[in-house]
Amino acid sequence: MRFVVIGGGPAGVRAASTAARLGADVTLVERDVIGGAANLWDCVPSKAMIATGALVSRARRAELLGLAPLSPKVDLAALSARVHDIESRLAASMTDQLESQGVRLLQGSGRLSGPHRVEVPGHEALDADAVLVATGSSPRIPDWAVVDGERVLSTRQAYPPPVVPEHLVVIGSGVTGVEFVHMFASLGSAVSLIVSRQQVLPRKDPEVAAALETDFLERGVSLLKGARAAGIERIGGRVVVRCDDGRLVEGSHVLLCIGSVPASRDLGLDAAGIELTPSGHVPVNHHCQSVVPHIYAAGDLSGRLPLASVAAVQGHKVAEHVMGLHSREHRHLDYDKAASAIFTEPEIADVGLAEAEAFALGRKIRVTKVPYAASSRALIDGDARGFVKLISDPATGVVLGGSIVGAHAAELVSVIALAVTANLRVNDLAESLFVHPALAEALVEAAE
Repeated sequence: MRFVVIGGGPAGVRAASTAARLGADVTLVERDVIGGAANLWDCVPSKAMIATGALVSRARRAELLGLAPLSPKVDLAALSARVHDIESRLAASMTDQLESQGVRLLQGSGRLSGPHRVEVPGHEALDADAVLVATGSSPRIPDWAVVDGERVLSTRQAYPPPVVPEHLVVIGSGVTGVEFVHMFASLGSAVSLIVSRQQVLPRKDPEVAAALETDFLERGVSLLKGARAAGIERIGGRVVVRCDDGRLVEGSHVLLCIGSVPASRDLGLDAAGIELTPSGHVPVNHHCQSVVPHIYAAGDLSGRLPLASVAAVQGHKVAEHVMGLHSREHRHLDYDKAASAIFTEPEIADVGLAEAEAFALGRKIRVTKVPYAASSRALIDGDARGFVKLISDPATGVVLGGSIVGAHAAELVSVIALAVTANLRVNDLAESLFVHPALAEALVEAAE
């Protein structure tokens, strides 16, 4: 089986690794770095900077833990070196793993020139029995914005930025936008956030969004609700954002966080007989197959959940399907049960059915909520912000979903995700013997 993977992000790397272990002849084509945008521009560098910002915030609360006041300062050069070191080490580790498994790595931009052929400039054409296209996405830049990399930045020019902004104006209050607000507020920037609707995180539980807004306001973040950015003007060393309702927001820098577009151009998909959706995604079925059965799409290109974790599992499933392991019935990916996290402070994580979604559907649910303030471990750590909310079926007790706001939410939600995926009941959680003192005990209390 000759398997060619175009794109070395989470989906491509997992697919190449799995297929190679299953005996395929695998070639992976990547134009930048193994690990893709997740390692180079998005998940890893942003979370590395967020970790630094979180440490700064904790240091400023040192008195709560009985320490003398601390006033840490950010060394931007050292932070930049740390981010690049993490990127390099991850890329090297992935590269070594793939090469040890016999995967052939080609540097370049892969392009289909027919249903079974991939062209890579500077290399011979590749014949393929199966192809996975997993080229990811790039930041969406509206017509009214000119990104200059100095004062007007896209997300990919902020890891780290040229300087720590004096006053950053963030456009977009989705997951990426609020993470940047947290990050730069922690690093010492004044921050204004333009919120197009009446709450940050418009697709999340209103109670979760309200908790984050409260934290932002306590940090001095300015929230402009019900405003849509419509223009950006540079005036000397300042930048002014014009909103559609006439309001003006001035700052030293502007950061665009208004979504992404799939990287589907110049891939030769039309030459293979694949037509894109109006949004530029590749239509796929539950196996991630396109209309051409031996050509697959995964990750952001597939139009499913744009999460690195989802992309990696898609890649694994694609490799198994390519190798014929899914000839019989098997469990397909259930995107409604994917856990997600937002690395603000406090962290936010959720999985499965949301409370607001259940009410909109008219579905009967049982909601139990436990505040972090009731957790001995949260009090010991000096951070009792947040809560655990568990959603279950009142008739069967099956766990349907949950939301967590608070320290280590991204780790704790994995317990709820497992319960949702395995159709566990609240009693299964309530009767589990967890560590004491631990934040996870709040999950047991919510289940009770």
